[in-house]
Amino acid sequence: MVNPILIIPIILSFLIVLFMMPHWIKRSKEVGLFGKDINKNSEEKVSESGGICVIAGFILGVLIYIAIKTFYFKTSENIIQIFSLLCTVLIVGFIGMIDDVFGWKIGLSKKARLFWVLIAAIPLIVINAGDSSIAIPFLNKINLVWIYPLIIIPLGVIGASTTFNFLAGYNGLEAGMGILIIGALSILAWFTGNSWLTLIGLCMVASLISFLIFNKYPAKVFPGDVLTYSVGALIAVMAILGNFEKFALFIFIPYFMEIILKIRGKLKKESFALPKEDGSIDLRYEKFYGIEHIALYLIKKIKPSKKVYEYEVVLGIWAFELVIILIGFFIYANHLFF
Repeated sequence: MVNPILIIPIILSFLIVLFMMPHWIKRSKEVGLFGKDINKNSEEKVSESGGICVIAGFILGVLIYIAIKTFYFKTSENIIQIFSLLCTVLIVGFIGMIDDVFGWKIGLSKKARLFWVLIAAIPLIVINAGDSSIAIPFLNKINLVWIYPLIIIPLGVIGASTTFNFLAGYNGLEAGMGILIIGALSILAWFTGNSWLTLIGLCMVASLISFLIFNKYPAKVFPGDVLTYSVGALIAVMAILGNFEKFALFIFIPYFMEIILKIRGKLKKESFALPKEDGSIDLRYEKFYGIEHIALYLIKKIKPSKKVYEYEVVLGIWAFELVIILIGFFIYANHLFF
């Protein structure tokens, strides 16, 4: 039986973002932190880096959860893991904020970004987070000993935080994908006996749902790298602390596809669409350089009018991710691979 008091951190995460966001939208425009919505012909400036409010809602929600554990339940169980998680998310979020301030086409150099994300993994390394024993299909468990904390954990944090940023650029896309993936990890955490991790995940889900109110089509605010880096890092940290790395890798399939398509374009082709005067969008290139392009193409083939709108592409990618997650749960429940 779940104690109703544990709902408080989740609700607070949602409300903090809900009340902060209008002020952020106004103030960010006043200081010049805004950008153009590339998938639209409109010249309206849209507030940038709204993810900072999401991180604030998430962090405060988790801190309230720690306070409830400490003063109400009189326990310090998993406190070290929680603070390590917060440190990693905050460091990665700070890196994302620097990128946002410098501009998404300039930002930090690739080497500098990788270095600082590597630093962000240190809080997990020093507590020897996760289980270094890896189960390989048809073989016995292999204990990676020092390889897991010193190599696997940094690679996981770097990979998830940087690649979650690849599938982006459409109103609501990043927030919705974060809700689906972290929501799935939260459910799995619950069924694997990591209820504390479930609550932390739901604090982020609540923050993202609140943000989506302002970020959905047509967006009043963009998430910025501060959100995409932080959400990606949280996905990696949850997978590590919950010991379900293979499940996380499986439901990250759309991002692996995106990476392959980005490499096809030598990391120079953008995933944006070509906006049209009637508000619809079309393919920018003859070939596909992102699953956004594939979704746009398929929807255009299906619709009699042949007109595709930005929100339809987003819904299509969300649906694809949801199918991947459901397949992942089926595989996990039947012990077919995970």
